[in-house]
Amino acid sequence: MNLHLEVNGQLKHAYDWFSGAPLHILAILAFAVIAQKIGSRAIGRAINRLAETDLVPGPRRSGVRQRERAKTAGTVLRSAMNATIFLIATSMILSEFGLNLGPLIASAGVIGVALGLGAQTIVRDVLAGIFMLIEDQYGVGDNVEVMEIKGSVESVGLRITTIRAEEGTLWYLRNGEILKLGNRSQPKH
Repeated sequence: MNLHLEVNGQLKHAYDWFSGAPLHILAILAFAVIAQKIGSRAIGRAINRLAETDLVPGPRRSGVRQRERAKTAGTVLRSAMNATIFLIATSMILSEFGLNLGPLIASAGVIGVALGLGAQTIVRDVLAGIFMLIEDQYGVGDNVEVMEIKGSVESVGLRITTIRAEEGTLWYLRNGEILKLGNRSQPKH
């Protein structure tokens, strides 16, 4: 009988321990994974719809180019969503361990301001890249003239565009610094 009470006491203790922080952490991780899957699926559907929508009617419409722009936008949205979900889940898990998040959030705010001031050019480059993709100013394979460089666009990213000059030099241009661009490949309307 004494052994039976001892086993029941140990089971109750194990159940009490598991129903506390470990169960909450598992629930947070499960919710994060489910949110990531649902968000990724929603973004994928929206991007597929966007890729097939006629945003630029007329002769400038290029299905391949529009799908590439949509794919780039989808990658950016998924990355932002995953980072947000990861940050929220991590902070919830840390609070389950009893960590006081107030000072951590205050420190992150100060560090965020410092990084924001230091990363202004990166933010400007990325925003310029997003608007460049949305406006379809140029794409891979286009023959362009930007600043003093004349050549063919080899790759287009959110932050950097690479252009192979006519003499063979590969130029890396930050999108935020491209102030004037001529595209000889786009047809006249």
